[in-house]
Amino acid sequence: MNGVFLDSDSIDTGDISYESLRATLPSWQFYGHTRSNETADRIKEAAIVVSNKIVLDREALTSAKNLKLVCIAATGTNNVDLETASELGITVCNVVHYATPSVVQHVFGLIFALSTRLIEYHQAVQSGQWNNAVHFCLLDFPIRELSGKSIGIIGYGELGNGVARAAECFGMNVLIAQRPGGPAQTGRTPVAELLEHADVISLHCPLTEQTRNLIGAAEFEMMKPDALLINTARGGIVDEYALAEALRIGQIGGAGIDTIAEEPPVKGNILLDPEIPNLIVTPHIAWATQSARQRLVDGVTANIKAFLKNAPTNRVN
Repeated sequence: MNGVFLDSDSIDTGDISYESLRATLPSWQFYGHTRSNETADRIKEAAIVVSNKIVLDREALTSAKNLKLVCIAATGTNNVDLETASELGITVCNVVHYATPSVVQHVFGLIFALSTRLIEYHQAVQSGQWNNAVHFCLLDFPIRELSGKSIGIIGYGELGNGVARAAECFGMNVLIAQRPGGPAQTGRTPVAELLEHADVISLHCPLTEQTRNLIGAAEFEMMKPDALLINTARGGIVDEYALAEALRIGQIGGAGIDTIAEEPPVKGNILLDPEIPNLIVTPHIAWATQSARQRLVDGVTANIKAFLKNAPTNRVN
């Protein structure tokens, strides 16, 4: 039985141990990256395939006659045709809960940077404004405390829950959104009401037909003029053109974005315009601490071991 890892470079910069993963099977083939026209050929003889973001569509899956297990080296499953996998009797597993500390840390890194105007003050020091100041400090950019403010969380799974716990440590009031398109839930706040009252909105829901462009022009009109939007979930949840316009006209206070609709942005992206004010964009790295990436590989290893014992875990199809 042999295994193929299609895109190991997407999670490893030379700081990850694959020893336990390699020990699961007699033979492994690791590819740093796989182009779409290479996928079918690389997996055609494989019994187990590991993919982080490489698409395994119907054509690729049907060409792999020996394939028994697909391990997604991530939580999201949108890169695998789950329906076709089920038709072909291929088990698909993902990895959950591996990145919670990393994502929570990144969410608050963005919130802190925007609330304290960290980038603006750093740039002011670098440009010599502090050297020429009359007083001992610069007060050019307003700084906001988080204590007493409200954070609205849309998507209350593992990650949303982690952000909520951290927010409470900073004295924030936590509002949890009702599931978009779902029934009313006790203790949850309708999304429209949450947008109206929250000082910070943090997105942690999956990208589905119900959540695509969930935050658009109408939603920005509902938000407070100094509200912050944080998106470490999926780019398609936010209408990027509407966000750019909301920031340009000062409709909201700022945004921290870790994901965009197309990654990498080979065709460019409106949110990469450096003239958009109060916007921080990071390159999909909220999940990417070394510890989280090692937990991810260890989770893939655990899924394979469980499958080989005929007791698959984290099955998504």
